[in-house]
Amino acid sequence: MELDWLPELILMEDFYGNWDVFFNAVYAAFCHDFVSNKPVFQGQRLGLKRHPEYDGKSATFWHMISKGKVEEERTTDIRRCERIRWPKPIIEHDDHPGIKIWTEKNGSDERIHILLEDENYLVVLNKRNGYILPWTAFYIEYDNQIRKLLKRWKRNT
Repeated sequence: MELDWLPELILMEDFYGNWDVFFNAVYAAFCHDFVSNKPVFQGQRLGLKRHPEYDGKSATFWHMISKGKVEEERTTDIRRCERIRWPKPIIEHDDHPGIKIWTEKNGSDERIHILLEDENYLVVLNKRNGYILPWTAFYIEYDNQIRKLLKRWKRNT
């Protein structure tokens, strides 16, 4: 399936293994896509979850580049970093035939899941009263995770 709208990965090797320079490029890409040029999902501009901030960077940024269940113990994930330029175009290409979208309740929140199955990539938005926040986005490592997500999609569409 044609995905010419999906940007190239930001690869650590392009920065000669220099973590700081790589990290700064990842953060700059995030700021370009979510601060300077906010994405639009189905006609609605997205906000940004700022708190809790860490190192002066928003919670949304940290959720898109790190993983872990406990907020204070999340660890940076290189695959998430490499794909930091993917969430915005996936959000904005929600009508692409390779994208599956469904909504699920999560406590009092309503979460919008946007799955790009061919690339094993999921973007999660949090629908609030009158606005939408990008919540997280990540590469799906295991086939069983994809199968579970596809079952959730079928159940909720």
